[in-house]
Amino acid sequence: MTQEVNRNYLEINSIQDLNEVIKPNGDYSLNLLEPINFQLNKFFYKNIGKKHRWVDRLVWTETQWIDYVSNKNVKTYVFKFKDDLAGFFELISHSEKKEVEIAYFGLLEEFQNKKLGSYLLTKAIQISFKGSVNRVWVHTCSLDHKNALNNYIARGMKIFKTETIRV
Repeated sequence: MTQEVNRNYLEINSIQDLNEVIKPNGDYSLNLLEPINFQLNKFFYKNIGKKHRWVDRLVWTETQWIDYVSNKNVKTYVFKFKDDLAGFFELISHSEKKEVEIAYFGLLEEFQNKKLGSYLLTKAIQISFKGSVNRVWVHTCSLDHKNALNNYIARGMKIFKTETIRV
């Protein structure tokens, strides 16, 4: 069975265009995942992605996961509430183009619908603009969380491309 999916590509070209959200109340933390840990990337991918049909990496071997997270241009940030995992995002730096792609981004189900995604996206964009970056971009689709597109737009990102695909 195939399904029509709308995909939107969004970008923000200046940190000044970011509509920031302040840190939520509570014991939340966000840290770069060091040392790298492909099992954690895989955990988030599977657990956040299961409701949104993230399927392309499900066939990856352990070696493919290790190669991906070992790439010097890939950085993973982990969001926690106290000691509990809450969410993550992966940034891919394309330094030759002076841009950063927010490759994957999400919250575990028990942390969704609490406005935490707005804060997490704020941090992803702020971190992405550190250094010599002129553009941060992401793509989202109609299979993603119902608030995803609105969150990107509310933070100041603009749609630069749309397409309809069949999956």
